Amino acid sequence: MLILSKLLESPLTLGQEVETSGRFPLVASTWPFLEAVRAAWRAVDSGFSAVDAVVEGCSTCEVLRCDGTVGPGGSPDEKGETTIDALVMDGATMEVGAVAAMRYVKDGIRAARLVMQHTEHTMLVGEQASIFAISMGLAGPTNLSSTESLEKWMKWKKNDCQPNFRKHVLPLDSCGPYHPKGTVDLIRNKCLMANQVETITRRSDHVGIDNHDTISMAVIDKMGHIAVGTSTNGATFKIPGRVGDGPIAGSSSYADNEVGACGATGDGDIMMRFLPCYQVVESMRLGMEPELAAKDAILRIARKYPNFVGAIFAVNKHGVHAGACHGWTFQYSVRSPEMDDVEVFTVLP
Repeated sequence: MLILSKLLESPLTLGQEVETSGRFPLVASTWPFLEAVRAAWRAVDSGFSAVDAVVEGCSTCEVLRCDGTVGPGGSPDEKGETTIDALVMDGATMEVGAVAAMRYVKDGIRAARLVMQHTEHTMLVGEQASIFAISMGLAGPTNLSSTESLEKWMKWKKNDCQPNFRKHVLPLDSCGPYHPKGTVDLIRNKCLMANQVETITRRSDHVGIDNHDTISMAVIDKMGHIAVGTSTNGATFKIPGRVGDGPIAGSSSYADNEVGACGATGDGDIMMRFLPCYQVVESMRLGMEPELAAKDAILRIARKYPNFVGAIFAVNKHGVHAGACHGWTFQYSVRSPEMDDVEVFTVLP
């Protein structure tokens, strides 16, 4: 049973699901990303739209490099490069803009909004997403690596590139190139076996709060319109080209003015197979309260992948919010007119 509790930057106190009065605006976000929530709150409380507020909030997290897993300078891939995934969704129009595996541009959430504003597409990827973002006025090209990310990458290389996200493969040396088991010349394999380590690890060994995180934010503005956004630099030591759940509408986040919104974080490779945020919103559409909708979406994943790590917050159109998680303790942040500042709620697995 998941128990909600509230953390006001003080010792943890256990409580029940917290409900707001339904007054707007409201901002909710994964994790105690306090400055990001404050930035979104200042925007929406000043009369800006839900979409504008989401962009301001997520952009703040990118600038601050929240947890080293949002914005530039974190989560190097196997080649040491940092790339950006981001999404913004307007719950009034159901429009979505997203960028995935974007190189050389640090402003992920702003690039995603440009896709929504200035194209008929939903997602742009890779270097072409960067070219588009720069052509629309964003700064770049920029090296998204940092001293910290490169040091992390070098340490990983010295550890024979372990752990990694490969499976059922054998490397020609400790860090590849990799070949499927059984397809490489058997004699050569036998000669190399003494120096080879099969690169199969439990996902829990390399997916966790310290290396696999996302800001997912939902905002209800003064008009009752809802928007969501996400930004992440993805899983640390991911295979180059990997796209997680961050830019996938319905997975990392989802919004519908008629129902509410959802944000998610965790093992995106697993979670995106279930579209948990779409599931949450549709469950609320059918009458489920946010708490039950969030728990149901998490349990659907856990039944298939009992070792997965992930979490969800849900907010209905009245401002009632709740969270659910599996495999770790989850915190999400909320700001509403009834609060003097951002409040952090803790969900226990």
